[in-house]
Amino acid sequence: MKKIIALVLALTLVFAFAACSGKDSDATTASGDSSSAPNSEAVTYKIGICNYVDDASLNQIYQNIESKLASIGSEKNVKFEIAYDNCNADPNVLNQIIANFVADKVDLMVGIATPVAMAMQSATKDNKIPVVFSAVSDPVGAKLVESLDKPGSNVTGTSDYLDTSSIMNLVFAVNSNVKKVGLLYDVGQDSSTAAIAAAKKYLEEKGIEVIERTGTTVDEVVLAAQALVSDKVDAVFTPTDNTIMKAELSIYEILSKAGIPHYTGADSFALNGAFLGYGVDYANLGEQTAEMIAEVLLDGKDPAEMAVRTFDNGTATVNTETCEALGMSFDEVSEKIKPFCTAVKSIKTAESFSDAQ
Repeated sequence: MKKIIALVLALTLVFAFAACSGKDSDATTASGDSSSAPNSEAVTYKIGICNYVDDASLNQIYQNIESKLASIGSEKNVKFEIAYDNCNADPNVLNQIIANFVADKVDLMVGIATPVAMAMQSATKDNKIPVVFSAVSDPVGAKLVESLDKPGSNVTGTSDYLDTSSIMNLVFAVNSNVKKVGLLYDVGQDSSTAAIAAAKKYLEEKGIEVIERTGTTVDEVVLAAQALVSDKVDAVFTPTDNTIMKAELSIYEILSKAGIPHYTGADSFALNGAFLGYGVDYANLGEQTAEMIAEVLLDGKDPAEMAVRTFDNGTATVNTETCEALGMSFDEVSEKIKPFCTAVKSIKTAESFSDAQ
């Protein structure tokens, strides 16, 4: 009998110990043992960005999109995996880049410049991948959006809309005796269409003779610039035209040596030698584009309801070296144009903004 009682007591102790051991094991798991903790890795969003050409303005936009997204990702504990490419104005390459983005199942596409945005719009009609464009001068005219306030589809973004009359005001502020103005642009650039039409209207209403010269390649633009010298124009105007921007380093001396100031629609032209660039801050344009990307991906906003962001910062950038070559001083020019600008900046000729710093 004593043996039976002893056996029962022994078994009771064994079961009690086993139960206690099991409870301790459960408590360790619940307390957050690292091997059992939930995955705390940041959510990753895949973004495909395509640039139209390699020029200072558009490159500046991409660089600021990238840096701003890195900042937002760090703040929000998310990752933006960026696939970047440049089609160099080749439609076939552009379509292949976009096809690759679709195949890689990116969460969002970014089109820098009008032709890229239009190609992305066409490629996403069925799959509805969100598209955020940047540096599109006339989103409505390009039929990317129904209106600036309500785009109406999967496409929205930022515009570098050019206030042409503001630049024309600068032309006559610097030289009130201008009688003949040359318009230098690429007829195939959608960004030039509305701005050139507005410039012609403005000048013709003032009784100014207008000479139009165009080019689609660097060589053609050089010939066009030389023709404007032969035309004896008093000034040349170019809107935010990527073709002319790409050729600026090849033509600025042709114009300045002839005493012809080149007025343009972006500070990057002045960086590359043009007398004056007026328009939006492309660094800010890139940052605002990144903000819109984050609003779509992180906040779930619908591009169809996101108003296109436009800017009117009225900043003029004067190339001091070209200014001197034209026989003028920066202080003199700055004083004349100051009433028409919110800011006047100076710059020296370089291939990129990083080189100028």
